[in-house]
Amino acid sequence: MKKSMYLACFFVVMTYISCAQKTENEVATVENPPFTPELLVDGLQIPWGMEFLPDGSMLITEKAGEIIHFKAGVKTKVGNVPAVYDRGQGGLLDIQLHPNYAENGWIYLSFASEEGAEKGGNTAIVRAKLVDNALADLQTLYKATPNTTKGQHFGSRLEFDREGYLYFSIGERGERDINPQDRTRDGGKIYRLHDDGRIPDDNPFLGLENGVKAAYTYGNRNPQGMALHPGTGEIWIHEHGPRGGDEINIVEKGANYGWPVITYGINYSGTPITDQTAKAGMKQPIHYWVPSIAPSGMAFVTSDRYPGWKGSLLVGSLSFQYLERLELDGTKVTRREKLLPGTGRVRNVRQGPDGLIYVAVEGKGIYRLQPRD
Repeated sequence: MKKSMYLACFFVVMTYISCAQKTENEVATVENPPFTPELLVDGLQIPWGMEFLPDGSMLITEKAGEIIHFKAGVKTKVGNVPAVYDRGQGGLLDIQLHPNYAENGWIYLSFASEEGAEKGGNTAIVRAKLVDNALADLQTLYKATPNTTKGQHFGSRLEFDREGYLYFSIGERGERDINPQDRTRDGGKIYRLHDDGRIPDDNPFLGLENGVKAAYTYGNRNPQGMALHPGTGEIWIHEHGPRGGDEINIVEKGANYGWPVITYGINYSGTPITDQTAKAGMKQPIHYWVPSIAPSGMAFVTSDRYPGWKGSLLVGSLSFQYLERLELDGTKVTRREKLLPGTGRVRNVRQGPDGLIYVAVEGKGIYRLQPRD
C-alpha cells in the first residue's frame, strides 16, 4: 500500500476517535455505591437470560443449553428444553414471560437452532409452558434462515411492549455486507410479532417483494440489550459495534440504523470500515461508546430502593467487566458510573419484582444488589 493510502486510513481512524470523544461522558468509578453485592445463585457458567416467576422464584438460561429454576435457595434443571446450537456466541439465550403470564402461562425463549436444511444454526424464537418443572406445549414462533456455521451475532434479546407485541433481535450473523441492509434477508434486524407468532398487519416490510415480514427495523449489527422505557413505552436497544461504536437506539418502525454504511467504530484490525458516521435516511444513535464496552443486558431502574437511581439505565459490560449506570435527561446521557468493577463479564441485568437489581456474571452466577441501610 502506498504511503498516501496509509496516511488516509490513519486520518479516517483518528477522525472517528476524535469525534467520538467529543460526544462521550467519562465513566466515573463509584467509591461507595449504595448497595452491597450478594452472590444469590452460584455455580453458573454463562447465565444469559433471567426471569422472575410470580412466586418469586427465578428462571435462568445457561448458554450451553440448560434452564435453571432457582427457588428457595435450590437450583433445579428444567426438563424438555429444546436442543441448541452451542457455538461461539450461540446457544440458549434469552427468556421472557408473557405480560399476562399469570393467566396464560407462556414463557418465551430465544436460542440458536439447527433446524433447517443447511449446516450450522440461526436464531429461533419459541414459547412454552412450565408444567411439573418441564417445558410443555413447545411452539416455534420464528426461525431465521439460512443456517450458518459462523458463531457470531445471534442477537436474541426479547421484550414485550405495552400493546402486547413481542420484539426480538437477530444479529447480522457475521455477514455485515449482506444481511443488515437487505430487507429480504434475515439478520441485522429487530423483529415484531403478535404473542402467538402471527405477523402484525402493520409491520413495515409487508409490501416489499420477498421482504422479511416479521422485521420491524434493519441496519442493526448485534443487539444484545432490549428494554421497555417505563415512561414513554418505547423499546430501547443497545448493540455491539465493531471496535468502538457500541450504540443505544430507540426502535422505530421501518427505521434503518445504518450498519455497516455508517458507524462510529472501526475494524478490529484498526482499519476503517467506512468514511461515514451519518447519512440521510439512517438513524443516529442517542448514545455511543468509544471505546466499546461490549454491552450485554439492559434495564431501566423504576424502584426507589437505590437513592438517586430512579430513571437510570443499567448496562452490563463484557469487555471491561463492570455494570454501567447511565443517568438520563430524556434521551441524553448526562453521567456514566462504573459499578461492580472487576467482578467479571456482566452478561445481564434485571430489576426484580422486589425492586432490587440482579446482575448475571459469567463464571460466577447471579448477584443481588442489596441496598445499604
